[in-house]
Amino acid sequence: MAELQVSAPAKINLHLEVLGLRPDGFHELAMVMQTLDLADTISLSPTADGAVSLRCDRSDLPTDGNNLIVKAAELLKQRVGLPELGVAMHLTKRIPIGAGLAGGSSNGAAALVGLNTLWGCGFSAEQLLAMAAELGSDMPFCLDGGTQLCFGRGEVLESAGLPEPPALGVLLIKHPESSVSTPWAYKQCREQFGADYLSTEADFEQRRQALREAALLQGLSGGAPLPAIRNDLQRVVEPEVASVREGLSILRRAEAAAAVAMSGSGPSLFALFVDRDAAEAAQQQLAAPLAAAGFESWVCRCTGSGATLV
Repeated sequence: MAELQVSAPAKINLHLEVLGLRPDGFHELAMVMQTLDLADTISLSPTADGAVSLRCDRSDLPTDGNNLIVKAAELLKQRVGLPELGVAMHLTKRIPIGAGLAGGSSNGAAALVGLNTLWGCGFSAEQLLAMAAELGSDMPFCLDGGTQLCFGRGEVLESAGLPEPPALGVLLIKHPESSVSTPWAYKQCREQFGADYLSTEADFEQRRQALREAALLQGLSGGAPLPAIRNDLQRVVEPEVASVREGLSILRRAEAAAAVAMSGSGPSLFALFVDRDAAEAAQQQLAAPLAAAGFESWVCRCTGSGATLV
């Protein structure tokens, strides 16, 4: 088969609620995640040498076995039972690295989608979702994309009854020198708010049901104004990370912003607008303060798909 290309879109969290601790040590979460049209691209070419190789246009990104693209390829080879399968892959990065936008998870999901086709593995969508969950909490969502409720560690997806992906515009910003450790953010959350954690499955399910009926979903469907976005990790990251505080302050100056929040554990930040044109207008309005503070910015649109063959 000739070369294939796969699109790997970024995601933002429209809701991130830390419910409590699970028996496996992970946090139980209740989230709404949304894919964007800001995407990386992976090119895949089959080889006959049984080797899995990855190159990237960013020299600061590891391309060895620690990269989720390579891990996804090796897992797929193992499950299909054909060690002679080989591939040469090239990753073109557009999603900021280490930004709370699931770039790495989306890349891994895209590798599963692309290699399942390239190698003719024949795995079903359900089988790919199960493999994605083995590799990372965000990866099942990155396979499916769109607007979804995400529970458990993030790997339990619900889309039934949700509105179509909203036609919202997104102004996304990140300081290139800022980073946040996800394990640190969750540790801070546990230390500061652990006394308030829920502890039973019945309590977890009550919060899940509350999210299913939340005003946020009505707002996304256009039936009501968007409420403030909840991100429990923002409560611990914002006081400690200067670029997050400054970036949120700048975004809140946007005249037409419907909501402003941090994505995931940060440090990426976003503002939502009624459409892409409004987001572009806000980018122009805030160009001077964003540049003065050293932020990079992107205008995006919410989309309805995850990792997809191009």
